[in-house]
Amino acid sequence: MSAKANDLEQLISAGATRLVARATDAHRLDASALGARVRSVVEKYLLRAEPAASAQVINEFLDALRADDLCLVVACECGDETAWQELIAQYRATVLSAARAHSASEDAAEELAQSVWAELYGLRARADGTAAGKLAYYSGCGSLGGWLRAVVGQLAVDRHRKSARLVQTEEAADFDRLARDDEPNADGFKPVALPDPESALARAEIADVLRQALARTISELAAEDRLLLKLYYFDDLRLREAGAVLGVHEATASRRLARLHRELRQRVEVLLCAEHGWTKQETARALADGAAQLDTDLRPLLVAETGVGEQREELRE
Repeated sequence: MSAKANDLEQLISAGATRLVARATDAHRLDASALGARVRSVVEKYLLRAEPAASAQVINEFLDALRADDLCLVVACECGDETAWQELIAQYRATVLSAARAHSASEDAAEELAQSVWAELYGLRARADGTAAGKLAYYSGCGSLGGWLRAVVGQLAVDRHRKSARLVQTEEAADFDRLARDDEPNADGFKPVALPDPESALARAEIADVLRQALARTISELAAEDRLLLKLYYFDDLRLREAGAVLGVHEATASRRLARLHRELRQRVEVLLCAEHGWTKQETARALADGAAQLDTDLRPLLVAETGVGEQREELRE
C-alpha cells in the first residue's frame, strides 16, 4: 500500500471512529463496521471531484456526515431488526406523506409507501442476483428524511413511466442509475461522477414542499400584511414609504414586518410537521437550506383580488 493510500485509510478509520462517537445511538456498530461505507462515500462524493483533497478537507467532509442517520441505515443493512423497526417507526409518516403527494388516492399512497419499504429492505433482486435494497445508496451526506422523500418521488416517477410504457420495465430505475454512476457504459467509458444524486433529488422535493407551504401560508395572511410584504420585498419600497402607504409610522411598519417573519416561519413549520410528517429538526434544516431554492413568484399571493391600487385606497380610508 502506498504512503498516500495508507494516509487515506488512517483518515477514514479515524473519521469512522469519530462518526460512531458522534452518534446518539450507534446501534452497537464500531468503526470497522462503518469503514467500508465511509470509504465508499469519500471516494464517490469527494475524491472523484477532488482527487488531491487535503487531510483537512477529507476530515471536514467526514465530520459533516449524518452520524445518527448513517449508523441507523448501516445497522439495518447488517440485519439489526431493532434498527429496522426504529427506521420504520421514525420515518413511516415521512414516507406516507411523500407518497400521498404523488398519489391520486389514499389507497394508492399506502401501496406506494409499502413498495418503498420493500425497495429499501431489498426484497427483490437485480439481474445479477444481488439484493436491490436502496438503503445501500444512502451516503449520509444529506438528511435521511430528505433522502427518503426523494426515493418515494423517484419510485413514483419510475412506476408511472413503466405503466405508460415510456421505458422498458427491465431498465434500471433513475435513482438506481444515478446511484450506480460508477458503472461503465456500453463503450467502456465511465460516466462523470454526479454531485451527490440523493441530495439533488431531495433538494428538488424539499423545495417543492416548501414552495407549496409558503404559498399557502402567505395566502392566509390578512390583506394588509400581504400588501406590506409586497411593497417591501417586490416593489422595493423603504419601510418609511411602505408605512406611508399603509398609513402607519416607519417604526410600526418595521415591527409588523418582524412579526410577519416570525409568523410565517412558525406557520410553515406547523404545516410541514402536521401535514407532511417532518420532524422539527428536518423542518429547521429545510428552512435554512431550502430558502435559496425557492423561485416561486409570490406577487399574486401578496395582493388581494381587488388589486394593489384599490387596496391602497381602502387602507387609506
